[in-house]
Amino acid sequence: MAPTSYEYESESEGTTDEELAALDAHWRAANYLAVGQIYLRANPLLAEPLRPEHVKPRLLGHWGTSPGLNLVHTHLNRVIRARALQALCVWGPGHGGPAVLANSWLEGTYSETYPDVSRDAAGMERLFRQFSYPGGVPSHVAPETPGSLHEGGELGYSLAHAYGAALDNPDLLVTCVVGDGEAETGPLATSWHSTKFLDPVHDGAVLPVLHLNGYKIANPAVLARLPEAELDALLRGYGHEPLYVSGDEPREVHRAMAAAMDTALDRIAGIQRAAREEGRAERPAWPMIVLRTPKGWTGPAEIDGLPVEDTWRSHQVPLAGVREDPGHLRELERWLRSYRPEELFDADGAPRGEVLAYVPDGELRLGASPHANGGLLVRDLPVPPLERYAVPVDKPGGTTHEPTRVLGGLLEQIMRDTAGRRNFRVVGPDETSSNRLQDLYRATGKAWQAQTLPTDEHLARDGRVMEILSEHVCQGWLEGYTLTGRHGVFSCYEAFVHIVDSMVNQHIKWLKVSRALPWRRPVPSLNYLLTSHVWRQDHNGFSHQDPGFPDHVLNKSPDVVRVYFPPDANTLLSAADHALRSRDYVNVIVAGKQPCFDWLSLDEARVHCARGAGIWEWAGTVDEGREPDVVLAAAGDVPTQETLAAAQLLRDHLPGLGVRVVNVVDIAKLQPHEEHPHGMKDAEFDALFTRDRPVIFAYHGYPWLIHRLAYRRAVHPHLHVRGYKESGTTTTPFDMVVRNDLDRYRLVMDVIDRVPGLAVRAAPVRQAMADARTRHHAYIREHGTDMPEIAAWTWTP
Repeated sequence: MAPTSYEYESESEGTTDEELAALDAHWRAANYLAVGQIYLRANPLLAEPLRPEHVKPRLLGHWGTSPGLNLVHTHLNRVIRARALQALCVWGPGHGGPAVLANSWLEGTYSETYPDVSRDAAGMERLFRQFSYPGGVPSHVAPETPGSLHEGGELGYSLAHAYGAALDNPDLLVTCVVGDGEAETGPLATSWHSTKFLDPVHDGAVLPVLHLNGYKIANPAVLARLPEAELDALLRGYGHEPLYVSGDEPREVHRAMAAAMDTALDRIAGIQRAAREEGRAERPAWPMIVLRTPKGWTGPAEIDGLPVEDTWRSHQVPLAGVREDPGHLRELERWLRSYRPEELFDADGAPRGEVLAYVPDGELRLGASPHANGGLLVRDLPVPPLERYAVPVDKPGGTTHEPTRVLGGLLEQIMRDTAGRRNFRVVGPDETSSNRLQDLYRATGKAWQAQTLPTDEHLARDGRVMEILSEHVCQGWLEGYTLTGRHGVFSCYEAFVHIVDSMVNQHIKWLKVSRALPWRRPVPSLNYLLTSHVWRQDHNGFSHQDPGFPDHVLNKSPDVVRVYFPPDANTLLSAADHALRSRDYVNVIVAGKQPCFDWLSLDEARVHCARGAGIWEWAGTVDEGREPDVVLAAAGDVPTQETLAAAQLLRDHLPGLGVRVVNVVDIAKLQPHEEHPHGMKDAEFDALFTRDRPVIFAYHGYPWLIHRLAYRRAVHPHLHVRGYKESGTTTTPFDMVVRNDLDRYRLVMDVIDRVPGLAVRAAPVRQAMADARTRHHAYIREHGTDMPEIAAWTWTP
């Protein structure tokens, strides 16, 4: 492999031959351990000739990226030790788990975390045997791996995670290895722009290492095939100053990598010094390293006459038939012995002194960094008393407020109260003001390091509101921020949060596994505020109407996910208070930003949210001691309003009918207690919804979710759900609910259709409801707005 045509000079002294030898010994040891994990279940030190029974029956793992990851880890050790750096590494090619596990074992953090995997021959055998093995550990850099906060199973998120970890961590260096395959994804390509948001005064530094080894599973990687000048122009355009390391001769690559690391860290220190001590304000060009080494470096050059090293064939398991093919078995042994393990490990299997010469001590080791176990660093968020922000409610429905604007006042105070500690951020794709959270700008600005113009508003180099029109990057920033022990909120239009469906999958899985590891401490929850929701996207139209994110989230681990539908401003405050104080959850709060009736006082809201679901006795017409004839249930702000309007119509037109109104805030309450920690026991559920009376349920989202959650309940045969059914356009607010049969008139018709004996007796009422819908259609087409009886409707007790 030809060296790069780009030259640079290290700003530190060159690496000595003795240092290079020690670095190479550590790298060879890590490579040996990586190969051993993929292949061996016994004979870890090759104390005897390799036999088929020493090899695992199923060979799983990824070799191709591992030598490059080992190289980065080896050289990070040197600079961390020399400079006493607080450091974290995000391994983008997380499928290279053998490399990160190998280095964790070498530095001792793995054995400290898992004492049965000791740093000797017996422990090495356990390390090898457990990898990708039943009852063992995953092949990816998973939560079980000390020092990790990024799985890398789904590629594209590493760089956003790295920047999220660096935010408000001024003394932290976050190295991020970006694989060249990962670099082809949209989220990763956009994450390069995080340089425009990183404040060199208050934030740490991110050192990306773009690892160009040329191939993905079966295809070349795009960036690896770009001409060097074109690649350089691309990376400089993103705001980086690239340093190039290229080659296939280990000694020369070690020398170049050491120089690049020293140069990069010298320049980072210079950038931070200029900003922090000299007040320099212009946006810097942050250094990065472009590392070009062969895929599967140091592995078999050729197998069965086909090239392997430096080709896509080395991506996973280069020698697949080792137990059956004696030639492959011999090749595996030759490969392992090429690292000269007798020089690297003593007779007991412990790493020799030269191998560990540059491994840092204590918490400076990458596997021991408390930043990768953020619960060790977390501080409780100073959430102020809700009484300061609650709206007064003398009677239900007597006033209206914009719920998210009320919440904005609470978030503003939290932002003020964390100004010194800087452990709270709000992220979102260009929607903070649109979502009525603009009070935040009285406490902080929007993070921005790029050019500013006189017409700009609220931009600030030290701002802690972050807006970029990429939901992926917002999600990645906040994941990295919360996993390192800080708190935040992701505010997003409801329809477009689906862009991060896969990302939230990965985060939920990470939290689920982490909760089962006693050494992983609970981290702040990732909190979504979904607003600009389906029922008030009448101006934007059908493209902006999709309330399905709760369906997606509720498919995931019930130990981790929580979904709330506060019906008014005070219940939103209560739900947000709970979410912001929680740990190890993904909280989804769906709330409106448009004027909404105030139904509950703060005390009532707290009780209602604590229950998760409850009867609103003031809204029903059931005499004490009598079972209802029908239950009207609602979840969501607009469905609650339509349900109460329907209850009022029934009270006026059918005064003898016993109507119970139930409101649901915590949608998981509908699930059986055995399926979700918040689920109601059958007796509790039956007390609310009855076992055999008609239940007309007005739900914010897709109606089948309610059926899925409640299908095991006794009342399910009598459950009828109204919700969004993919009927939308640019229209009036009330027409949206009419189009989806969620309107008050349709709910009354549903009651008449389903309560035994009403169909004939209440036929005139049903006809009046159908006529009202007809009048509605004609009215909006003539006047372009909703009928006065709708627009001016208020609740009358």
